[in-house]
Amino acid sequence: MSIGYTRVLKIYRSVNIRAFCSVTVPSRRRVRSKMDMDLICRENPVVVKLESAEFKNIFTEEVMELKRIFDKYKYEIRVAGGAVRDLLMNQPPKDLDFATVATPQQMKDMFTVENIRMINMSGEKHGTITPRINDKENFEVTTLRIDMVTDGRHAEVEFTTDWKLDANRRDLTINSMFLGFDGSVYDYFFGYEDLQKRRIAFVGDPDVRIKEDFLRIMRYFRFYGRIAEEPENHEEHTLNVIKDNASGLQQVSGERIWTELKKTLQGNFAGNLLKKMLSVDIGKYIGLPSDPNLEELDRVLKRAEHLNLHPMSYLAALLRDMDDVTLLHNRLKFSGYDRDMTYFLVEHRGDKVSSSRPLLPYEKLVLNTKIKQKDAIEYVREVLKYRGDETLLEQFNKWSIPRFPVGGKDLKDNGVPPGKMYGPIISKLKDIWIENEYKQTTEDLVKFIPSLIEESRNK
Repeated sequence: MSIGYTRVLKIYRSVNIRAFCSVTVPSRRRVRSKMDMDLICRENPVVVKLESAEFKNIFTEEVMELKRIFDKYKYEIRVAGGAVRDLLMNQPPKDLDFATVATPQQMKDMFTVENIRMINMSGEKHGTITPRINDKENFEVTTLRIDMVTDGRHAEVEFTTDWKLDANRRDLTINSMFLGFDGSVYDYFFGYEDLQKRRIAFVGDPDVRIKEDFLRIMRYFRFYGRIAEEPENHEEHTLNVIKDNASGLQQVSGERIWTELKKTLQGNFAGNLLKKMLSVDIGKYIGLPSDPNLEELDRVLKRAEHLNLHPMSYLAALLRDMDDVTLLHNRLKFSGYDRDMTYFLVEHRGDKVSSSRPLLPYEKLVLNTKIKQKDAIEYVREVLKYRGDETLLEQFNKWSIPRFPVGGKDLKDNGVPPGKMYGPIISKLKDIWIENEYKQTTEDLVKFIPSLIEESRNK
């Protein structure tokens, strides 16, 4: 259902959501609601017309077919959100999302008539229909909407045909822009200027914006790391509002938090942003310990941040023991790979003793591993980065993993009785082989088997 400005104004005020800009206001006018919440907007939203190569490259055959269908049924469609931001930064967009005045039912009717398959219908209640164009490419197309009632996690939406109202519900100004197929960038809330300044700002009042969805706290830091040019260019008011609302993250699922946090830790200023999150009391609501090891994090950042650390290294630095890892995993629900890397980092980040061959302890971690050897290699590499040991890291990267020359058949052929002896004997032979720098052959190693059998029997 589409609604107009008069009705929306009444609804917004009745549910204590901020007022929006009237179509009749001058180019830049401040409008106040009963709650004295300010919102600045512009009357003419077209700020620039793109002609870049990155812009022209988005027009694949499938994109143009999508546009042709919407034109045929006289429904306006524009590129929305992140793709607009990326194109304004002269970057190819990672994906294309679209917004339209057509309702979900109108889109379904249209695509049905055009014999276009639709997939993933779970997004329909929020206004998103996903057509598969030319049986080749999927596009998410979302009806312009207003978040009518929110609880900090979910929103009840109502559809509209007003682009400004849709832009008004979005989180950050840099994410609230639209792009027409002619290259016109529509920007109602000065996201274009904020992007030029590399400024991260919420649309309107940050307190209201955050209370609509507390995950926006995490999104603020993610986009800061992606857009900002300086690590300490936050606006104090914004940080204060985030601190006041940090407890709202208790309501947000660990999976959603981790999705945003991981992207933050893969971006610029990762360590600095992690410390900033702790300074505004986010840590305890996302599973970090009440006494995070900030001294260790500072040491890691000083010696290793230039080594392209994995996100888990930043978190591991804050964790004092394996129990801390378990508690953080229970909250954020890491993948098995990320969870095991964090356990590995905490267990093996300390100094290793080896008089003659400093790399030997790390070689042993790979060769004696009980996890996938490929994962063990990556985990060891991350430990060396975490420690800032670039010399050993270079040696490890050049190390060719040798193949242990003894197998079960060799043990059987040399008198090892089937059963529980196999594992310990293989392990001891491997230790001998490693200590001798992998020079022994199968024939050399099987000579140790009789004494190992005897030793095992005498235990």
